Amino acid sequence: MAIVTPGFHGRRESADRLPPGQYLVHDFPVLSAGPTPRIRLERWDFTITTETGEDHVWTWEQLQALPAETPTVDLHCVTKWSKLDTRWRGVPLDTLLSDVDTSAGYALVYSYGGYTTNLPVADLRGGRAWLVHQFDGRDLSPEHGGPVRLLVPHLYLWKSAKWVRGMRLSDRDIQGFWESVGYHNYGDPWREQRYQGD
Repeated sequence: MAIVTPGFHGRRESADRLPPGQYLVHDFPVLSAGPTPRIRLERWDFTITTETGEDHVWTWEQLQALPAETPTVDLHCVTKWSKLDTRWRGVPLDTLLSDVDTSAGYALVYSYGGYTTNLPVADLRGGRAWLVHQFDGRDLSPEHGGPVRLLVPHLYLWKSAKWVRGMRLSDRDIQGFWESVGYHNYGDPWREQRYQGD
């Protein structure tokens, strides 16, 4: 008598890495809330504005001069697809925030093209968020948010704003684009926080 069913090869490791309700993809779907901006590198910059109105600005050249990391992370989209082991290169938000004097609890991230999303500042610290400019060893394409996008892989992908331009720090939580039309304010894929009330 067989101990296991024929054809059973054990539990797939990827199953443990898929949040509830997600399915695995091998391509990289492109979903956007509007047209794809095309930003020339010489015109790109990133600004952090504190709750007191102080601006900290990095140009493309200044961003490139900062120490970069190469995180490999899993992505989870609110539309239920997940992509495992994605490889990026970028600057940790910890590095940028280390020079910013703030006690703000929230950030409203904004993008070229007008997109916004809100996050707790705590979710941008502790090695959990990056400004990335490469994907899979190549410059980040405009379709995937290039030249620079925010990467916050522990939350649903709409929190990883494409074409990122800056963030405003605040003592109060201000909803972004998707949050203001009914998406969950936080977006934890492991708790299936897709929509308000989840």
